[in-house]
Amino acid sequence: MNLVDLNSDLGESFGAYTIGLDSEVIRHVSSVNVACGYHAGDPLVMAQTVAMAKEAGVAIGAHPGFPDLMGFGRRNMVCSPKEAKAYVQYQMGALLAFTAAAGVKLQHVKPHGALYNMAGKDMELASAIAQGIAEVDKDVILLGLAGSKMIEAGRAAGLRVASEVFADRAYQADGSLVPRKQPGAVIHDKDEAIRRTVRMVTEGKVTAITGEEVSISADSICVHGDNPSAVEFVKNIRAAMEAQGVKIAPIAAIV
Repeated sequence: MNLVDLNSDLGESFGAYTIGLDSEVIRHVSSVNVACGYHAGDPLVMAQTVAMAKEAGVAIGAHPGFPDLMGFGRRNMVCSPKEAKAYVQYQMGALLAFTAAAGVKLQHVKPHGALYNMAGKDMELASAIAQGIAEVDKDVILLGLAGSKMIEAGRAAGLRVASEVFADRAYQADGSLVPRKQPGAVIHDKDEAIRRTVRMVTEGKVTAITGEEVSISADSICVHGDNPSAVEFVKNIRAAMEAQGVKIAPIAAIV
């Protein structure tokens, strides 16, 4: 039986601001990416999210981003590889304190937003992230965009890597995501998004926004938990996968 992970970015609330439907989405995924305070999240939210994941039996990953709370980590930043490595280690360390306190393990690291997208195409940046993770814990899995420099850098650093695909995002012909500012970057038709996701997992193919057929590897599917229809969407994706004989499992069971 084929296996695939369903992951969602959680713990993105901050102070008085509540973002996402974490308590509902977490029931339907197999791994969660917890914001570590730079682009979103705060210490209390991190602790609560780890506790919630433990109770739900869901695997936990760190979701480090650029130090850009106002831009939600989605703005490109100019920083050296040394700085990027330190940013990742700092945020990993913060979440590791909460996982240790809760008596659970950190399964993976998935960079967030602009850091994720930039490292997908910049080998020097991707290597800094991968080396930063490996120096902290070589058993932690690097979750990165399928076919990207991050996957290559993770392997070079001796890490297990998992290839991620996006249920509701359009792809470019080179396998990268269409930037959010471009029309059509986010797929709002849920049925179309599910059809595309099933094809990525079962056939290893996705149609680019420009019409080309792109080969893609899918170990984990990202489903965003910050819109009102997120819960229904993730439930439907899970049902569609299981109908195709694909079992939902955490990343550590796959790679």
